[in-house]
Amino acid sequence: MPAAASAALARVRHVVLDMDGTIYKGGTLFPWTKPFLARLAALGIGHTFLTNNPSKSAAEYLDKLARLGLPSSPGHLYTSALAVIDWLRASRPDLRRLFLLGPPGMIAEFGRAGFQSAEDDPADSPDAVVAGFDTSLTYARLCRAAWWVSQGRPYLATNPDYVCPTDQPTVLVDCGSICAAIKAATGRAPDRVFGKPDPSMLAGILARHGLQPREVAMVGDRLYTDVAMAKNAGCLGILVFSGEATRADADAAPPAHRPDLVFENLATLGESLAAARHATPAANPH
Repeated sequence: MPAAASAALARVRHVVLDMDGTIYKGGTLFPWTKPFLARLAALGIGHTFLTNNPSKSAAEYLDKLARLGLPSSPGHLYTSALAVIDWLRASRPDLRRLFLLGPPGMIAEFGRAGFQSAEDDPADSPDAVVAGFDTSLTYARLCRAAWWVSQGRPYLATNPDYVCPTDQPTVLVDCGSICAAIKAATGRAPDRVFGKPDPSMLAGILARHGLQPREVAMVGDRLYTDVAMAKNAGCLGILVFSGEATRADADAAPPAHRPDLVFENLATLGESLAAARHATPAANPH
């Protein structure tokens, strides 16, 4: 392994893991995921599972991980909904009553964080509109969200994805498409879009764990979301070939999407992390 790559891996104190295509595919856990997580623990390296999909609450995602054989705590998970919550708390604490265009799991997540959910009622004026991947979308609520957006309320979106990946014979219309409908109706795009590749997804993790960007590796299978976000946040961007991107894609990537390091999968990444720590033992804070 080149000395520069070894030095970068030796600095890593926390690994942020994309989920589908990185730790599992659809509903099947990759065989190398559990050994990789065990190796991280042995090396004293923390980890966080990351997803752009806000349609489930953190508790629902933790249940899914447990069913896959990965029992985890809330500190091991970060979603685009949590990124919005952290940003509102830090940057706009005045926005407390929200018109939430999202499914019950997302609305419950905001409720647990202390936010109030405005009703579908013209008399119930919200402080802001938050659009998400609303798998329970109704026409009436879409129209109400568009109304408040047209009235100039602060307008946030949880993630930019137009569709959610699926192996089923359907198209899962995601948050970006819902926001496109609102823009067509009102002429207004969200004031801010969270989720990968927005660096706030990693900024929230850095703040929660007291980390510096150079101490964090973002690992995923997509160049334009996972790697681009790592670059935007100043973190180490690692691409694995267990999901969408291929080696040819990595070689052809523009600078903004070019990974710092590439690996076949988490198994080979784990081996390299261990080798880097053994080569530079002083880099291991434990």
